[in-house]
Amino acid sequence: MKRNYFIVGLIMLIFFIISFLTNIIGPLIPDIIKGFNLSLTLVAVLPLAFFIAYGVMSIPAGILIEKYGEKKIIVAAFILAFLGALMLSLTPNYLTAAASLFLIGCGMAMLQVAINPLLRVAGGEEHFAFNSVMAQLIFGLASFVSPLVYSYLALNLKAGDSAGPFVSVLSALTPPELPWIAMYWVFALICVAMALIVFISRFPKVELSKEESSGSLKIYLTLLKNRTAILFFLGIFCYVGTEQGIANWVSQYLSVYHGYDPQTTGAQTVAYFWGLMTAGGVVGLLLLKIMDSRKVLIGFAALSIVSLTIALFSSPAAALIAFPMVGFFASVMYPIIFSLALNSLKEHHGSYSGILLTGIIGGAVMPITIGWIGDRWGLQTGMLLIYITLAYILSIGFWARPFITNKTVQLPFFKRKNPA
Repeated sequence: MKRNYFIVGLIMLIFFIISFLTNIIGPLIPDIIKGFNLSLTLVAVLPLAFFIAYGVMSIPAGILIEKYGEKKIIVAAFILAFLGALMLSLTPNYLTAAASLFLIGCGMAMLQVAINPLLRVAGGEEHFAFNSVMAQLIFGLASFVSPLVYSYLALNLKAGDSAGPFVSVLSALTPPELPWIAMYWVFALICVAMALIVFISRFPKVELSKEESSGSLKIYLTLLKNRTAILFFLGIFCYVGTEQGIANWVSQYLSVYHGYDPQTTGAQTVAYFWGLMTAGGVVGLLLLKIMDSRKVLIGFAALSIVSLTIALFSSPAAALIAFPMVGFFASVMYPIIFSLALNSLKEHHGSYSGILLTGIIGGAVMPITIGWIGDRWGLQTGMLLIYITLAYILSIGFWARPFITNKTVQLPFFKRKNPA
């Protein structure tokens, strides 16, 4: 089959947008607390609403894609996200924020399920691993960019016409007391533009293999009774819980405990968290060529725990470095856990992938649990919960027994010389 590089590029753009919309929530939390006068628990309901959508939509999205095809579902996903962003932009209050983030989350879940098999076909099966890694790097790049865009808008909205025509229009549409709403006007514009681009694009036909396609309810129930399947589901749950637990609360933490401005220093720290996660992914790829993935996971998880300890219990200056370093060391966790999971079961990988993706609800549960603990005993105490999730991820490196391990190469200077 002739490779469709336009569709590959479009998919990479979609990965960028998914990340751009998803990982902006954390930097916005301090301003949302201030704008709506919320407790830590109430503000944590917002990422809960977003990530619970993954638990609701991941498996149904696979079924819808098999029935209607990738193109229609991708267009529908962007329309759903557009409606969610528009709702919050026009009627900014706490209830519409929760409903809006749920709709956007449903759209993002539909996109995640649709674009992976499409990438395999459009880019070629033999290039799928490379393209998947490239997509993850682009995903991380968008997570780095979105807090910086917010910081730029927050600083320039008050300037009005002098900041340029686009910012001046956003300034007119955005309530002065809620500058973060400007991001959702940007999201609405992006989503409607993407829906139109996808609608006019020609998509290749995607034929899923038996192992890639969604299975029957009986297969899902069988997998849910499999101990190994559940243990790896918890691994994905803990990873996304760790990632979002830090990304959602680090700006508020730096504001409360160290007095840093959330619109500048806080947002920039979140951006560096995602930026170093991207850099860590590159380092992780190199290490996976020379080391067993379980050893890489153990090493990076242990260093994540060390970095978290420095971030929570050291000086303000050290915290600004240590929080992003947690992102650097967390970079390899998701792909390693996912690959170990699939390589630990011999069949039903399509259905199992849907179950693993449902583990993304960890991004819903952890932030609200941290917020609930934070309201009662302080945010620092709440963030101690991340030690539990990191410890579980560390344990995977010891108990995982995949049927297939990652292929490595032996470096010349590590080769053992045969005795003469």
